[in-house]
Amino acid sequence: MSVAADTSFTHFTRTAERAANQVISAYSTSFGLACRLLGSRHRQHVRNIYALVRVADELVDGVTAEAGLSYQEQCDALTHFIAETHRAVKLGYSSDLIIHAFAQTARTAGIDDSLIDPFFDSMRMDLGERSEAPAAPLRFDSDAHDGYVHGSAEVVGLMCLRVFMRDENIDDGDAAALEYGASRLGAAFQNINFLRDLADDTTRLGRSYLGTSDHLEDRDRMEWVSTIRAQLADANAVIPMLPRDARAAVRSALALFQALTDRIEQTTVDELYRHRVRVPDAVKAGLAARAVASTWMELHR
Repeated sequence: MSVAADTSFTHFTRTAERAANQVISAYSTSFGLACRLLGSRHRQHVRNIYALVRVADELVDGVTAEAGLSYQEQCDALTHFIAETHRAVKLGYSSDLIIHAFAQTARTAGIDDSLIDPFFDSMRMDLGERSEAPAAPLRFDSDAHDGYVHGSAEVVGLMCLRVFMRDENIDDGDAAALEYGASRLGAAFQNINFLRDLADDTTRLGRSYLGTSDHLEDRDRMEWVSTIRAQLADANAVIPMLPRDARAAVRSALALFQALTDRIEQTTVDELYRHRVRVPDAVKAGLAARAVASTWMELHR
């Protein structure tokens, strides 16, 4: 059955969105759960953002290498992905379904180069710089860590914030507070994932995002836990400033990462280097339910 010419673009865009949804289903049950708590006007846009970020992340995290691409070919693949993203945001179309879906969201929510470029800068950092394999392990000092976290996570939080606030009228002070909270939440999520992924990052990818030493100590773990708790607290403080139909989802995601932080605090560094800390699905569901209940009570006081 053919699609009428005047609806072909809409049909293509809906297909692109379904592709984005499949990326989330395949890679993150936790993020998918939080997205379901978003209001319908936000839900697909956030899924579109996640899909682009995930595909780019997979590109630099081993998929291209396992496909047999040389280092230069991996760099070329990322360069092509970046160029196509910019082209799609400018034109409103890409033959790449994931990029096309993201471009619709970017154009709707005002996600521009000030957020897109730092993200891709961090993806380039993951590939590192080398002339031939094998590469030396990548070790991020404090400045490199902060720059990487800004691009890989803080700007993603800011992209989502632009989706949430696209129809809102707020003053500069509130906007600055929300941007700070979104950045802090993104940073917390990334730092937690660095601790969760110590084993994979170290053994498979040869990366050390949390310092230049060969092996973290338990005191380092506790310092990062303290940093993360402060970041989560700053993010939690601005949730009541979000639109009503975004609060439960953000609370749910924040609660999940608080639970992960609690588990990391009780897990030695040696254990973190052996396995990834997880929260059981039943606990995730309970956290989501409490986030919904908390938001309902907040809105009906």
